[in-house]
Amino acid sequence: MRLVTLFTAVALGLAACGSSQPITLATPTVPEAYQARVDTGPNGEPIQIPAVRAAYLTERNQRQQVSYNGPEAPGSIVVDPYARVLYLVQPGGQAMRYGVAVGREGTGYSGTATIARKAAWPSWRPTDNMIRTQPDLYAQFAGGLSGGMHNPLGSRALYLYEGGRDTYYRIHGTMDPSSIGKATSAGCIRLFNQDIIDLFSQVSTGTTVHVRSQAESLRYEGPMIETPEGYVEPAAGQALAPTTTASLAPMSPATSQVTDPYAVTTISTPYNAPVTTISPVESAVQ
Repeated sequence: MRLVTLFTAVALGLAACGSSQPITLATPTVPEAYQARVDTGPNGEPIQIPAVRAAYLTERNQRQQVSYNGPEAPGSIVVDPYARVLYLVQPGGQAMRYGVAVGREGTGYSGTATIARKAAWPSWRPTDNMIRTQPDLYAQFAGGLSGGMHNPLGSRALYLYEGGRDTYYRIHGTMDPSSIGKATSAGCIRLFNQDIIDLFSQVSTGTTVHVRSQAESLRYEGPMIETPEGYVEPAAGQALAPTTTASLAPMSPATSQVTDPYAVTTISTPYNAPVTTISPVESAVQ
């Protein structure tokens, strides 16, 4: 009888556990700046920009005002492809910092340029070299790709020129928000579409853009390490292994590399020589 009572008590206990209220886990909140929005497309049509998933909004990826210790004047843009951030310098030792994705060509240029052109929902065309070497992938876009959420440049693009010549270095949006904060396989400097729209609205043609070298990045940001997820963080106080990302390899101090952002051709010239291109080569962006 006592055994039956014991079994009954256990059964009632299990039933009580089974009838407990379900636990609801809190859903991470997406900041207003990164929520979905409707933008005006290249032909005046509405384009829906999805919200950025909370999982992609790491502390370093989110747009935020920070202290700035660089020498650049307010109004300048500073790109640090090694720390994977972009600064819009403000007065009073402050800057607005944006997280960026860095493509293979994102470390192919360093120096000071100016924004010579701005485009909302820019079109894009692969270069002749891309079409010739990978026709199965790029021949279908030989006539160009119109602006929109299907376009690799995303919602906005800034085109950098140095000495009146196109550097083929672009700051633009992205179709892949999961790439922000990481080193990716192609492209130059990419931001969340929401962030490039914000940056685009605050700068004009003629704005100075300084792209840091690896040595400058170390001077102002300190050493960085790569996390298992592919992001970078300041090395101080971290127990993670040093980054081995190939795109972070230092460039030769004797040359300045200028690269078409969607091609594999890299042009190296002496620092004191004018920027030239290998013919025939077209801009990846029309």
